[in-house]
Amino acid sequence: MKIGQGFDVHQLAEGRPLILGGIEIPHDRGLLGHSDADVLLHTIADAALGAVGEGDIGRHFPDTSPEFKDADSAELLSHVWKIVDEKGYRLGNVDCTIMAQNPKMAPYIQAMRERIAGLLHADIKQVNIKATTTEKLGFTGREEGIASQAVLLLKEKS
Repeated sequence: MKIGQGFDVHQLAEGRPLILGGIEIPHDRGLLGHSDADVLLHTIADAALGAVGEGDIGRHFPDTSPEFKDADSAELLSHVWKIVDEKGYRLGNVDCTIMAQNPKMAPYIQAMRERIAGLLHADIKQVNIKATTTEKLGFTGREEGIASQAVLLLKEKS
């Protein structure tokens, strides 16, 4: 078994869709980044890359590369998951936390879990997502950005 952890932050900005966990969430602002800035999928990708000793998403998808401008983070995570698969691992489980004052995440968590389970070729029971508001403290509490963290367990394929 191998464990990886990931953490990511993106600033909220007007004029962008809010993409989290591979789905679009209605909100007046979206996340700013070189790609679609899906902070949750970036966190999971980093956790997976860390578990197999392959660095981070910045190494694989540099924000200086025009190739990844406005990239769909689901496609980036799918590429990362091919690396995991080629190294002989499958998902044990992934546990994620989204830190955002708004919008409320509860109505979207099931759809995110389904999307992520599909991307990781796993059962939805292997994907857990929680959300916290940070009680109006810090940049997330001031609604300046959204953060995410994840812990991921990989198991050798049998």
